[in-house]
Amino acid sequence: MVSQPTATFAQIPLNREQPDQTLDSKTRAQVIEAVIQALDEYIFPEIAQKVQADIRSRLQGGTYNGITSSKKFAETLTNHIQEISRDKHLRVFYSYTPFPQVGGREQKLTPEEQEKFRQSVAKQNFGFHKVERLAGNIGYLDLRGFLSPEAAGETAIAAMNFLSHTDALIIDLRQNGGGSPDMVALISTYLFDDKPVHLNNLHWREPTAAGTFQERVEQHWTLPYVPGKRYLNKPVYVLTSSFTFSAAEEFTNNLKYLKRATIIGETTGGGANPGRFQPLNNHFGLFVPTGRAVNPMTQTNWEGTGVKPDVKVSAEQALKTAHLAALKEVLAKATDPELMDELKQAISTVKE
Repeated sequence: MVSQPTATFAQIPLNREQPDQTLDSKTRAQVIEAVIQALDEYIFPEIAQKVQADIRSRLQGGTYNGITSSKKFAETLTNHIQEISRDKHLRVFYSYTPFPQVGGREQKLTPEEQEKFRQSVAKQNFGFHKVERLAGNIGYLDLRGFLSPEAAGETAIAAMNFLSHTDALIIDLRQNGGGSPDMVALISTYLFDDKPVHLNNLHWREPTAAGTFQERVEQHWTLPYVPGKRYLNKPVYVLTSSFTFSAAEEFTNNLKYLKRATIIGETTGGGANPGRFQPLNNHFGLFVPTGRAVNPMTQTNWEGTGVKPDVKVSAEQALKTAHLAALKEVLAKATDPELMDELKQAISTVKE
């Protein structure tokens, strides 16, 4: 069975076209109180207190009284929270379909809910939207989510092994909204040799039995072993857009500072605080960041700033730009006349 991670970078994917629901005053008050309570676990307690005070003030002033649309209520609360927190992960979600109601901080799903989740992500091929060999023997991976290795590991391994004989690799994260740091580590491992590489640290704020909070540091490294061939000594390009977010940003940021990939596209969305999804009632939930990423080389992260590309182009032009760059880089090292002719022809075709 497959369960969602309890602590993740992942956004909660919801259908924006889902039906709305009429909201009454009692439900509004219950959701607001649940949001205020859930904010106690936020990674930055001083900011949480400011947000809580602001929401209470707005509630007493009647700001929310006229909102009868569930969609509008979630959007309004999110806007008010982010006005102060500036945290793009900290947001209220509305879902027409009821959220699983699971108790306790660990948020464990029942076997039935786990199977339903597995079937749902399987129909999306666990985020692996396209794996392809482009002209000139350039590998292309269109990855739209970093699902946990427990769910998507077999698919990830198959994809990386399919790409192993290409001469350069393009990883497209332009439509990737985040996911599991463990999947980030799995895919990253294929791009390095078997010497451990320190990718990222996550600093968690966790409650103690005494009712206080303590910090726990979780290190993420490349893995000692992955099935198949590693993708070594060959160029890698990562495509980004303003939509690229969360774990997709971690992957991009890691490879950028480790100098393992050239980043091409737009500055990413700017969400670096992982956490967990907390259902507030059947139809409202809150993603609460309970941690923060800290890159081991820079001692910073991309929260609020995003990851800046090495080559800045529009998201629409990113793939063509990367494909041409890859072809030229491979051509510069090629010695076989037949291969050189093939690469030159591919460059001419892509330029058109």
